[in-house]
Amino acid sequence: MSDETNENSAPERVIGTPATAPAGKVLVADDEAGPAAVSFELDERKAKKAERIVATLFLLAFAASVGFMVYFIGWSGRDGGMHGIDRAQESNLWLGGLMTLAFLALAAGVTVWFRRLMTSVPIEQERHDLATDEATRASFARDFQQGALDSGFTKRPLLRRTLLLAAAPLGLAPLFLLRDLGPLPEKRLRSTWWGDAVEKAKAEGKKGVRIVVDGTNAPLKASDFNSPGGMITVLPEGIHEEGEEALTLIAKASTILVNIEPDLIKPVKGRENWTVNGIIAYSKICTHVGCPAALYEQTTHRILCPCHQSTFDATDGAKVVFGPAARALPQLPLGVDDEGYLIATGDYPEPIGPSFWERG
Repeated sequence: MSDETNENSAPERVIGTPATAPAGKVLVADDEAGPAAVSFELDERKAKKAERIVATLFLLAFAASVGFMVYFIGWSGRDGGMHGIDRAQESNLWLGGLMTLAFLALAAGVTVWFRRLMTSVPIEQERHDLATDEATRASFARDFQQGALDSGFTKRPLLRRTLLLAAAPLGLAPLFLLRDLGPLPEKRLRSTWWGDAVEKAKAEGKKGVRIVVDGTNAPLKASDFNSPGGMITVLPEGIHEEGEEALTLIAKASTILVNIEPDLIKPVKGRENWTVNGIIAYSKICTHVGCPAALYEQTTHRILCPCHQSTFDATDGAKVVFGPAARALPQLPLGVDDEGYLIATGDYPEPIGPSFWERG
């Protein structure tokens, strides 16, 4: 087949693809497919116009970034707290749109700056061994300084300042997203409704809040719970009157009463008077992952959590004797009022539940 036939059968070149190398050559010559040369000198009138365009784009990026932060703080949380679910779509639209506008304006400004204000000077670079001599380093320094001059970064302070102005809030904007990690629970998880109920009862001249049986809400006398080996779940009196929050409060305040022979109880220092005739109270919330520790073994006086088999010694401050729980069940101080009813004289001295990270 002849050479003429081969040339005719070659596919037509598509714009954007390299040109076909001449016969007998592997690569295309440098000057055959390169872009058209850009002028070496700037038209100062056009440069001034481009400078204003770039500055405008940078100012637009700055305004969009500031708008992002202002909207995030000021408007996105209205009607339902910070970034309420009801306005999630609107919030995403504004936050995403403003951030996109900021990045696009900044990118467009930089692009126009490079294409309209920077000269294109061919640079020939000779490759040598890794070690460079003093002359090479000096040459690099001169080229670097010349590049800085050609870019206009030092010559055009308006561009430099507006670029820094546009970039600064963009760097700060992601920090505002950390606001979505809150709000913190502060000290609310450190206490239960037992503390509020006891404080209210003492304000009325009482020794503490009465204990009621979960399910019947009946107050409980010590004489009604006088059989060693028993365990019941109790709550503070009046907790069901707390409206919509009652279930949340009950979940935290749920307490187990265990009746143990008084001689078997090992008094914890500072808690010697926290029991009544062998009746002792512990939080029902397991200190492992928060399951209800609702099983009691009479013969060993062990409180068990059925989820992961954490086991606590009811006679020894509910210390952990087996399983993954890391700390004892918190103990509630007990007493008896003038009519013989069991009362709580204070809140749990330490946070109930498994984890501590969320307790502020």
